[in-house]
Amino acid sequence: MTTPSIQRPTTTAFFVQSAISFGLSLVAVTVGIVKLPVGAWERGFLGLGLIFVVSSAFTLAKCVRDRQEVEEVTNRVDKARIDKLLIEQDVFKPGQV
Repeated sequence: MTTPSIQRPTTTAFFVQSAISFGLSLVAVTVGIVKLPVGAWERGFLGLGLIFVVSSAFTLAKCVRDRQEVEEVTNRVDKARIDKLLIEQDVFKPGQV
């Protein structure tokens, strides 16, 4: 007995929209940093900050996804244990209440 996955697959359109949105925002911020009327040190600082924010966002997204997957597996194991206990329980056997 297999239970269907709780996780819903994303559509191709949603994936493409997310990728385009990420790309456009990254390009826009990069162009903004390049066009700022500041020195090279300030641009470098902002560029490193941008790289740090983007990598942190990816890391956070991965951690959230991993946590959800662990909870899903734990829930499946718990459900399997309960199903096993219910199957082993014979309600028509005398002496069991």
